Amino acid sequence: MAGSEGLNGVFAAVARLTVFIAAFSLCALVGVLAWQVYARYVLNSSPGWTEPAALTLMGVAALFGAAIAVRAEAHFAFPTLVESAPGPVRALLKVLARLIALGFGAALAGYGAFLMIDSWEVPMAGAPVPEGLGYVGLCGGGAVIALFALERLIFGDPPDPHAATTGQES
Repeated sequence: MAGSEGLNGVFAAVARLTVFIAAFSLCALVGVLAWQVYARYVLNSSPGWTEPAALTLMGVAALFGAAIAVRAEAHFAFPTLVESAPGPVRALLKVLARLIALGFGAALAGYGAFLMIDSWEVPMAGAPVPEGLGYVGLCGGGAVIALFALERLIFGDPPDPHAATTGQES
């Protein structure tokens, strides 16, 4: 099963990159909002670009963070329903939950890409960037949500984060 180990490594690398993007976006969001407050109340000159930048960063942080939760099956997992079901039904419900997450992720990515492409030529109000940039979180986050749901469909349950680890993340 060397191929599945290599694929697990690819998914783990994508997960690390996804965490980095979400964390960086969250830190940048804090910086942008701090600048907005400082500029508004200390300089008495609120910059127009901070609100659209904050909305874009918030979308990236939220959706990329949600993708990591999908990978850990902490989001779109319907745990109360799944855990209360008998064994054979439980397996079926897990597959159903993963298919739902895959479908939602694919829809977010597809419609996000449509919105991004459709509004790329329109200038964003208050910022010197395309309006389509505001949909990058929707498009990218949805794609990673779908990717991690597909990972769960292929490899099954995520490793238990409370179990003793032997080294690398799978």
